[in-house]
Amino acid sequence: MIHPKTELKFISNEIGYGVVATEFIPAGSITWVLDKLDREFSSLEFQSMEDIYQNILDTYSFRNNQGNLVLCWDNGRYVNHSFNSNCLTTAYDFEIAIRDIHPGEQLTDDYGYLNIPTPFRGIDEGTRRKIVYPNDLIKYYKIWDKNLLKVFNRIPPLPQPLQELLTEEMWNEIVAVSKGHQEMKSILNNYYNDENRVDERKPKKEKNTAV
Repeated sequence: MIHPKTELKFISNEIGYGVVATEFIPAGSITWVLDKLDREFSSLEFQSMEDIYQNILDTYSFRNNQGNLVLCWDNGRYVNHSFNSNCLTTAYDFEIAIRDIHPGEQLTDDYGYLNIPTPFRGIDEGTRRKIVYPNDLIKYYKIWDKNLLKVFNRIPPLPQPLQELLTEEMWNEIVAVSKGHQEMKSILNNYYNDENRVDERKPKKEKNTAV
C-alpha cells in the first residue's frame, strides 16, 4: 500500500503518470508496504497468460527475490524510476523515504533493485548512470544500504500511517535496528539470480514507466 499522503498525477508526455506527495513526507517515513491485496504471479502463471496480461505485468509489476512478479493493487504501481530516487526499498517488504519529500514532488524508486529482466536506458537526469541493469543490486547494494542506514533510526519516532500493515514482530525488529541492537538486513536480500536474463550489454529503449 502506498503512503496515504500521495496522489496519482500526470507528469509529462515523456514520463506519463506518477505518484506525487500531497503533503510533506519527512525522511524516514515508510512510503510503501507490501500488503495482502498485492498480487503475486509465478513465472509459469505469467507464461500461461495472453499477451494483453503479460504486457500489463511487464509494465506495472516488479520481481521479488523468488522470481515472482508482484503487482501492486493501488497507485504504488505508478511510482516512476529515478537514478536519484527519494525512496528506497528494504529487505523487509517496505520502502522508506531517504530524504524529505515535499508537496507536489514525485515519489521515485531506482528500478535497479527491482530485478528487471532486461536493461533499459532511463531518462537522462544528469547522473553518471544512464542505464538500468538486471544486476544493479549486486553493483550498488552497499551504497543503497548506507543510504538506508542514514534514515533507519528515524522510522520509530515518526508518525507512520502504514505501521498498522506491519506485524508486531517486524516493528520490534525495526526498533532494534534503529537502536543499533540488531544489524539491518541488506537490500541485497532482494536480489533474484535469473540465469535467463537478456544480455546486460544490450539496453532496451528509454523507460520511466511506473512499477
